[in-house]
Amino acid sequence: MQQIVSITSQGQITIPSIFRKRLGLNQYRKATVRTIDNKIIIEPIPNLMKMAGVLQNKAIKNKSIDEVITLEEKAALKAVSKIIK
Repeated sequence: MQQIVSITSQGQITIPSIFRKRLGLNQYRKATVRTIDNKIIIEPIPNLMKMAGVLQNKAIKNKSIDEVITLEEKAALKAVSKIIK
């Protein structure tokens, strides 16, 4: 699917609502913008709060809260870095 959009004098575009809805973008979400082969790629950054519990299947028994937080932070960074690449 594609649509034609206008570019303002300040270089801004409006992402059509159909794309915003499909990608779950709203005024409070963030996205990355990059270029590949002369194309602009816009990708939503995942909501890290929705990633809570990504380590549920990991053995976290007998670990301190600091160790669990470190594991969660590493998992979140790994997930975000995959999207940004």
